[in-house]
Amino acid sequence: MLQILIQGFVPLCSWQYERVFNTTRVPGVETDRLVHYTDSNHIVVYHKGRYFKVFIYFRGRILKPCEIEVCPVQIKQILADDSPPAKGEEKLAALTAGERIAWAAARQEFFFKGLNRQSLDAIEKAAFVVALDDFPYEFDVQDPSKLDRYGQILLHGKGYDRWFDKSFTLCVGSNGRVSSCLCWYILADAAVMSHFWEFIIVQEMTSLSGYAEGGHTKGTPEFTPPSPIRLHWDLSPPCLAAIDKSYQVALNLLNDVDLRAYMHNAYGKGFMKECRISPDAYIQMALQLAYFKNFDSVIPAIDTRTNVTCANCWQDAGRFSLTYEASMTRLFREGRTETVRPCTIESAAWVRTMISNNTATVEEKVRLLQTACKMHQVAYQDAMCGKGIDRHLFCLYVVSKYLEVDSPFLNEVLSEPWRLSTSQTPHGQTPKMDLKKFPKCISAGGGFGPVADDGYGVSYIVAGEDLLFFHITSKRSSPETDSSRFAMHLEQSFADMKNLFLEWRRLQQQKNQKQ
Repeated sequence: MLQILIQGFVPLCSWQYERVFNTTRVPGVETDRLVHYTDSNHIVVYHKGRYFKVFIYFRGRILKPCEIEVCPVQIKQILADDSPPAKGEEKLAALTAGERIAWAAARQEFFFKGLNRQSLDAIEKAAFVVALDDFPYEFDVQDPSKLDRYGQILLHGKGYDRWFDKSFTLCVGSNGRVSSCLCWYILADAAVMSHFWEFIIVQEMTSLSGYAEGGHTKGTPEFTPPSPIRLHWDLSPPCLAAIDKSYQVALNLLNDVDLRAYMHNAYGKGFMKECRISPDAYIQMALQLAYFKNFDSVIPAIDTRTNVTCANCWQDAGRFSLTYEASMTRLFREGRTETVRPCTIESAAWVRTMISNNTATVEEKVRLLQTACKMHQVAYQDAMCGKGIDRHLFCLYVVSKYLEVDSPFLNEVLSEPWRLSTSQTPHGQTPKMDLKKFPKCISAGGGFGPVADDGYGVSYIVAGEDLLFFHITSKRSSPETDSSRFAMHLEQSFADMKNLFLEWRRLQQQKNQKQ
């Protein structure tokens, strides 16, 4: 895989790529363990409630696509297999989605030896898991609900059709659309998985033989690889009860996820760059404005000394919240992420002028926005270069626990919830990814759940000059949040920002004409 370079010559650490494959999470009573195997010659395929061990490395090389797909054995054989799953097998992976202590206890009691141990080993030692779903992954510009459903399928599935302890599950719809469920972020960051996907797409478009009529892979198999091995299980009634209990926990969790996949195609990074503002900073300011708008109780504050409404003062409680944006630190060896805090004094000042009915001019609003965006860019660059604050705070927390020192300062700063958690999925990490030549290769990015019970999780991707995708999540159980409402306010915020710049340009032109 091509190494990513910053500005064409500064390499990013590639340490995480190795852990994407052959890695599993093992549940424990106190802590989980991360187990990485040196190599693996097989994957595990889940189809209609059954598990199959499929060899992908044979006779000294990785199998060709045609050897994996069209041979009498391998994937074709799995699709033709109409045998029913064993009792409890279909929902077995729910154990990986429920409580970790319950899974650790069940693993020790029911999967410690014998047939179950052998089958579990096959899954845990696989390079990754493939889920062949028996329903289509649909997308329709005219029907946003289909994209919402698409995102839900890939985020959590049914709660039992993704093996959440593996690094990722490759998900394939019955209509051929493919994506992945990155199951555990301790393995690798989303940017690494995104690069992995772009590399695959480029390889498919430029190097592989392509597809024949009917969607089958081209090429002639050089040999017949080993047949898939059906994994078998001996699941006792107590084990079945443990599976069902974990499934109920998983079902409650996924039913509480309110996901809205919002496509913004009114404009994109092209207009943002015309405004001479970093697209990421522009989007983050739009998110701040949308979050503020998301609360209906916007009322002017009361001056307690005179009991008179203060026209220029606004109650901020519940409006501005601690905001998280992920920034990679892969300029350093084994670097992962640092936190950028987009909610700043500067961003709050700009949002207030956009919301309140004060006398701020267009020029003043644009100036405040430019100041907020410049502050955000500096913070992002500092985070990338190891000058962020949150990883240092975490280090201090670890040291304080080791020394058994109670720190009021750390207790205060680490207790505040991240009610707005955001991240950008990078696009165009592979130089050969030409979206103008292959427009259907545009990705909608990925998403994640909220990290606070009354918060939002917002993942976004700049998919083109005039296209953005947002995955907005919140909890249905929270009366404070609503993902569809947030998407509506985000759309309004983008429109307000564009109108602001267009009006500013018009005023600038008028001034120039007078001069």
